[in-house]
This record gives sequence, structure tokens and C-alpha cells, in this order.
Amino acid sequence: MSADPGSPSAAQVELDGVERVFHLGDSDVHALRDLHLRIGAGEYVAVMGPSGSGKSTLLNILGLLDRPNGGRYRLEGRDVTTLSLEEQAQVRSRRIGFVFQSFHLVPRLTAAENIGLPMMLAGIAPRERAERVARALKDYGLEDRARHKPDELSGGQRQRVAIARATIMAPALILADEPTGNLDRSTGVEVVRLLEALNARGVTLIVVTHDPQLGARARRRLLMEDGAIKHDTMAAETV
Repeated sequence: MSADPGSPSAAQVELDGVERVFHLGDSDVHALRDLHLRIGAGEYVAVMGPSGSGKSTLLNILGLLDRPNGGRYRLEGRDVTTLSLEEQAQVRSRRIGFVFQSFHLVPRLTAAENIGLPMMLAGIAPRERAERVARALKDYGLEDRARHKPDELSGGQRQRVAIARATIMAPALILADEPTGNLDRSTGVEVVRLLEALNARGVTLIVVTHDPQLGARARRRLLMEDGAIKHDTMAAETV
């Protein structure tokens, strides 16, 4: 299923006392409040809660797109909050894959070029890039769409390109932000199954969603309110 070059490893996530405060005018908005969280390697976790509860802020910190104001974040046992921006970018490139609601594909690039972009930025040789992209196109059923640009693809095809791009570097952690938000129900289920197949191979999967049906598929569910985790529930069995 995946275009990863080998068996993926999985990431363990540890947050200790993480705080994130945004200064808006004369007010301080506490997006995350003294957050403590452990996510084991290979877990499948849904993060749920109302708008403004801190879900996106949590995802941005886990993805090293934002820094906490306090506390520590350890990824695979390494304190990544102390890393420089360049070091964080390297970790983000090689260990973390992102799947977004809006796909975030580069409009002027073809499906194949979008999938290969992370490898190009990482300096991987053209021949290896071509081989891994070809494998990804086959694995995700996109061989006949390789030369198509995003505006020539359906929503489901664009999300498959996005997932292929997110996994081409064999990340240990996949972060999905409302991955089915712009898709119809049947296409959304197909996309979720692609992500779940990656999790079944050992990748840690964290999904932010408002969709209770999608959230119910995860083996563990975190409900956030006012920047804190109010409920942490393990499912009896996966849907």
C-alpha cells in the first residue's frame, strides 16, 4: 500500500506541561494549558473537540510548525523543543508526514512532481526519487494520473496524492488535519482506510476531526476543551 522504501518505524510522542499562549492586543489566549500527553509508538488517536479547543494548536506543535511557550515535547525520546529551526525542519522532513483538509498540493506541479517534492527538498538522488515516485503512483492507484496537475484531479485523487507525498519519506508519525473534510462520504472512507493501512504497518497516526464517525474509528480518542484534554478514551474495538 505505501510507497515507503522499507518497513516504517513508529514515533512515540511525549508532552510534559506544554503551554501555548497567543497575545492578541491586551489579551492572552491560552490555546494549550499545562498539557501532559503520552502517545505510544504505533497508536491510532483521534483528537476531537469544538472549534477553539486547541486541536489545531496541538497538531501544529506535534508537527513542529509551532513552538510551545512552556513545557517539553519529546519525539522518539528526543527533546525537539530545544532544537534550532533548521534542526526542527530536518526532523519534520524525515520523521513527520502531514495530510491536510485542503490538500496543499503545488498547483503548477504534476501529481508525480508533488509526490516527489519532499525527496527533492531532502536532496535525494533523481534516480531514487523516480523509483520511489513510480512505486507510490502504483500503490495509490495514480499511475494514469502521474502527469496531471491538481486541478485535473478529483478530490479523492488529490488526497491520495497528498497521502503519497506525506509518506514518501517513510515518516514515523502521520498528522492528519480533517483529512476527509472536503470529500464526500464514500471517498472519505477510502482515504481513511489508506491512512489506517499505514497505521497497521506501524506508523503512529494522529487525526484531528470534527466527524464523530471518523473519530469512532480510532483506537483512542482525546476530547479537548479550552486547551486541555477533558477525556482520554480507549475504544473497546476499532470500528
